Parts: sequence; structure tokens; C-alpha cells
Amino acid sequence: MRTRCIGASLLLCASSLTAQAPAKNLPQRVADDFVTLFGSHTGYRINHAKGIVVTGTFAPSPGATGLSRAAHLAAASTPVIVRFSDATGLPTIPDNSPQASPHGIALRFTLPSGAYTDIVALAHNGFVVGTGEEFAEFLEAAIATKPASTHPTPIEAFLHGHPRALKFATDPEPNPVSFGDLTWYGNNALVFVNAKGVKQAGRYRIVPVETPKFLDSAAAAKVGPTYLMDEMRHRLGANQPVKLRLLVQLANPGDQTSDGSVVWPDDRKLVELGVITLSTVAPNNAVLQRSLAFSPIYLTDGIQLGDDPLIQFRAAVYALSVARRH
Repeated sequence: MRTRCIGASLLLCASSLTAQAPAKNLPQRVADDFVTLFGSHTGYRINHAKGIVVTGTFAPSPGATGLSRAAHLAAASTPVIVRFSDATGLPTIPDNSPQASPHGIALRFTLPSGAYTDIVALAHNGFVVGTGEEFAEFLEAAIATKPASTHPTPIEAFLHGHPRALKFATDPEPNPVSFGDLTWYGNNALVFVNAKGVKQAGRYRIVPVETPKFLDSAAAAKVGPTYLMDEMRHRLGANQPVKLRLLVQLANPGDQTSDGSVVWPDDRKLVELGVITLSTVAPNNAVLQRSLAFSPIYLTDGIQLGDDPLIQFRAAVYALSVARRH
């Protein structure tokens, strides 16, 4: 039955209807925050909107199955599809803009019988915050900060109270010559399980096979707004593949595995899983980017979720991004 607000009861009725309105769940709140920050762009992701999709293969290292029984670590070769991207929800952000970093990578291993497993990583060691609620607060502090805001602005106040977020926001990322020159970090820990059932917490890391190259400030100022996308098309079109090593950084006993903003010490063991060779820019790239939906919860036997709640939270936000895209 519909309720109407009439006369003197209007204010009371409006208040009652407002109180009955369901609160947004946290993933929806964050998805809406991204749209508020960057605008609505039909067919594009709400974050990491600008990107390029390439394809290739993965060849595992001989000892990879000692860490995990996952199918692609035992196969001779597995097809992969990779999307490199710029940060923000702006489809036309210049590749050399400071706001375009940290850049992103999403990688899919195509397994037998139509199955697949994904990796989602950033070119920054350590995520911005450790919880979904903090991430919403981070975005909303950015939204609340206006050119006329007095100091400390809302975003300054948030970063002052969250030193790992401050590091994430202010760490300089040098402009790479190529997406293939960056090191990528899967900041949320997973659990790797081998054939004997032995479990080990770890975080993905993807590093260049060749010595990475970066632009100095003068060169970075002169490149075009799509220079990273153009470089990838030119390089792969000239049969010059991109090669990346897939590693896992293992946690020591007592290391924080439930908070992706906490960086593990450099002395933690790195296990090499294999080499990714990217050789082709995917055809119909724009259409493919709109249809592809990567997610950090798309796992396979031998790789499991751990105790980091942010993985499932991120997956829920990605799903909302996909729904908006379509």
C-alpha cells in the first residue's frame, strides 16, 4: 500500500520514509564513490578504465608444483590473457599523469575444460588500506576535498591518520618505458596448497625478465598521452615479446596476512612459478576490454583464499563495476 504525505504531517512522513530507506552495503558505497570521483563513462570500468589487452603463454618453473598443485603449474604451457591499465576511472587519462599510477595488471590463465584463474595486481608494494570501510573513508575524503577546502583538508586529515595510505598516495612511481618494465604486487595474501596438502601463505609478485627502463622527468614530459599503450602495440607488432617472471613471496610465521597494506620484509623467500611471455595485442581490443571481467576470487584447486577480507570485498566492487559496464 502506498503512503502519501499530506499537510502538516509532511515533515514527519518524510522523516519516516527516510528512516526506512535501506542503507547501502559497503561495496555499493565504494562503487558509487568511484563514480562520484571520476564520473560515469558508459562501457568502462569505474577504476582502471583505460587499458590494453594482450595475450601470450605461461611456462612453469620445474619446482613450481612444490608450492601449489594448480593445473597451470604442472602443464607444459598455458594460454594467458593480460590487461595492463592506468589508475582512475577516466578513460582518457594521460599515461604519464601522476594520477595514472599505480598502474594495474590483471592476468588470466586459461585452464582445461574452460576453467580459468586470475591474478589482479598493482605496481605498488602495499595496498592503500587494510579494510573496505577504510577504503570507503579514503575515497570519501577525496570527494570531500575541494579547491577551497581549508587545511588540513579532508584527504590530508585521512592520510595523516593512515600512514600506509599516505605512503601509497605519495610514493613516486617513475614513468616506465613500457608496462613490461614495472614490478607488480598482489598485495592480498592467498594460500598455496601442494599435492601433499602442505599450505603456505604468499603474495604474488610479477617482475620483468629484462632490466627495466624508465623515463627521466624531461623525457616523461614529452611523451604522448597514450605512450604506454602505443609502445605495447608497436613492440608486440614488431615481434618483440614482453617477458615477466611470476613469483610468490612467502610469509614467515607471524607475518600479517589479513591486511594487504602491511608490506612484508624484503628478506622473505621468493619462489619462482614460471615465465609469462606476451606476444600479441588482442584483436577487437575495445570490445574485449568491455567484456572481460577479472576477479581476485577466481581461483583454482591449489590456490585458496586466506584470512584477508579485502579480497572478497574487492571482488564485490568489481562485480558492481561489471554490472555498470554492461
